[in-house]
Amino acid sequence: MKYAYLLINFLTIIFPVLLSFDKRVQFQKSWKFIWPGMALTGLMFLFWDVLFTVKGVWSFNDSYITGIKFFELPLEEILFFLTVPFSCIFIYACLNYYVTWSIPQAVSKLISVLLILLSAAMLVTYHDRLYTLITFSLLLVLLVLLQFVFKSPWLNRYYMAYIVSLLPFYIVNGILTAVPIVMYNNAENIAKRVGTIPVEDHFYSMALLVMNVGFFEYFKRKAKPVNA
Repeated sequence: MKYAYLLINFLTIIFPVLLSFDKRVQFQKSWKFIWPGMALTGLMFLFWDVLFTVKGVWSFNDSYITGIKFFELPLEEILFFLTVPFSCIFIYACLNYYVTWSIPQAVSKLISVLLILLSAAMLVTYHDRLYTLITFSLLLVLLVLLQFVFKSPWLNRYYMAYIVSLLPFYIVNGILTAVPIVMYNNAENIAKRVGTIPVEDHFYSMALLVMNVGFFEYFKRKAKPVNA
């Protein structure tokens, strides 16, 4: 049981890695665009993770981790910020290849606006809950920048990928919170759950993934030769 969280990380990434060599999607050719953004995003989220662990926002069940820790974080939790974004970018890339239909840009913008308004409302209502405060602050800032400053044309595709990613999200986070491997302090969140998963996890994941996809798209675009 000490390897339970490690096994979850392995199962999360093994199929996307193996399927990366599909002759049609050829996702392995895009790996070089993933690593820089994953490193930048991972550093930010690991900072919050250390803070949340120290402040008691969540804790880890020693029965299901190897015991190897860095800055109070289990090795498995650090790997989580590699395996999950990689797998979700894989979903995003597959949808871009196989699904020609996209959410209309007007609808995508409306989704962004609604999420921004929801984030603002949550900040006003639950500003005294650390997990809620950081999660919705980060999501609000990211969406304002991506939608209104950078006018990112890929957000509609991202929202589609996020919806698809909810299936593995519920499996993985469901196990982590039901066993439990990760234990949450309800005094630092709104104390509402979908099954055993805190509501904030959905939006924390959304912020994590949109930041990774944003960097992925940026480094892909940067690598394209400029037409004379």
